[in-house]
Amino acid sequence: MSQFTWEKAHQTKVILPEELESKMSDVKRQGFKLATLNGSFDLMHAGHLEIIYQASQVADKLLVLLNSDTSIQQYKGKDRPLISLKYRIRMMAALGFVDFVSWFDETDPIQVLSKVKPDVHVNGAEYGSDCIEADCVKKNGGRIEIIQLVPGLSTSEIIKKIESNASSRRN
Repeated sequence: MSQFTWEKAHQTKVILPEELESKMSDVKRQGFKLATLNGSFDLMHAGHLEIIYQASQVADKLLVLLNSDTSIQQYKGKDRPLISLKYRIRMMAALGFVDFVSWFDETDPIQVLSKVKPDVHVNGAEYGSDCIEADCVKKNGGRIEIIQLVPGLSTSEIIKKIESNASSRRN
């Protein structure tokens, strides 16, 4: 039995990676425009919520693709993520403006995006419209949507503040 009573209500949003291509193809066949957004979304905060909400507004359905724990460790180091994939999936699925959640093991989402073929792929402004996903998305008929981030609200910035506060208390 799960330790969280709220998670069962959202399990239908979680799609196994091996089922993703088929399920998203069905969604698009039903006439829905599909947006994708990817990231680690470790230590969820208000900046994450803003970009996820904005991503949900650019199409009929939003699929959030989470970097797996292994993927995050490859590009952020062995001490990350702070929150494991199973809990990040549960939190993401609990958001009302997220329609689907899945994950990938690679360090970038190009392979999964080539299967999903979103109508719109959303990225934060720090990556720009020439992001690594752009060619793959455009080749499959999609477009890139850039969203401005909330200044000062990033997981890395929050971690730095926590470390700084902890350090100043020790001194």
